[in-house]
Amino acid sequence: MPDAPTMTAIAISEFGPPEVLKPVSLPRPEPGEGEILVKISAAGVNRPDVLQRQGGYPPPPGAPETPGLEIAGTVAALGKGAKRYAIGDVVCALVPGGGYAEYCAVAEANALPVPDGISMQEAAAIPETFFTVWTNVFERGALKPGEVFLVHGGSSGIGTTAIMMARVWGARTFATAGSDDKCRACEKLGAEAGINYRESDFVEAVKAATDGHGADVILDMVGGDYIARNIKLAAKDGRIVNIAFLKGSKAEVDFLPVMLKRLTLTGSTLRIRPVAEKAKIAAALEEHIWPHLASGAIRPQVFATFPLSEAAKAHALMESSAHIGKIVLTTGA
Repeated sequence: MPDAPTMTAIAISEFGPPEVLKPVSLPRPEPGEGEILVKISAAGVNRPDVLQRQGGYPPPPGAPETPGLEIAGTVAALGKGAKRYAIGDVVCALVPGGGYAEYCAVAEANALPVPDGISMQEAAAIPETFFTVWTNVFERGALKPGEVFLVHGGSSGIGTTAIMMARVWGARTFATAGSDDKCRACEKLGAEAGINYRESDFVEAVKAATDGHGADVILDMVGGDYIARNIKLAAKDGRIVNIAFLKGSKAEVDFLPVMLKRLTLTGSTLRIRPVAEKAKIAAALEEHIWPHLASGAIRPQVFATFPLSEAAKAHALMESSAHIGKIVLTTGA
């Protein structure tokens, strides 16, 4: 019997620094029921990948051990019952793992067609961040046109995506970032003001810019002392959404303002959610955001690309926080 087809993928040889990411040869996956097999051209690099490499974010049950949460490529095979796409179609997809590889089996319902005019590298920078922003800012946060929106970490992949999506939604958008250059980059993408958190108090800056109103929706991936400061900044009936805790998930908080201002404190994770829930997010994105990608009103911000074999260098850049936007791996396909 001939050997099964193989592929190159990136393995986490042990938990640790970027250098533990090693190219290996693995069996090429086969698409299951309702799945498609994608020959990957590019894969996005995200903070959860770094956490997984460090041992702090294991893949959900049944997901590949290979890191990588978003891909773009060409449909190479169809599983039983998969019928939306044909072999040769170009797609991008959200995956629970397995993106740092030459092939990945993908739930067809979690894949979307690559919009016209978007490159494979740009397409690979879409799924994880766009799905995350949509479900947290527009579903959980219920951002409305004309409301004030603040995103922390505005120069990150999540941050740049949130700024662009909020802009086309008609919200007044503010962003925090760690340097003047990053603040100016946020403003070029549509933020009314970028706030250098090393030099200014974002609570006072946003209140001053909004005549004391504050922020209706806050997207926070920092946590720590930002939790209490977000509550201070939030407008009446405001919504604060946490998606990560770079400064820690524990804080001492006075909940009286939460009651007096009728605030909603919420948050979510995306990776462990079932395929059907992610499919609903995909459908909403295709309806509301895909036209803006096709028109060029929204453009994924790719800061740097690395060959798949240099995943360690991509992670080192991610950890340096020197980037503005997304980091992408390419396979040459």
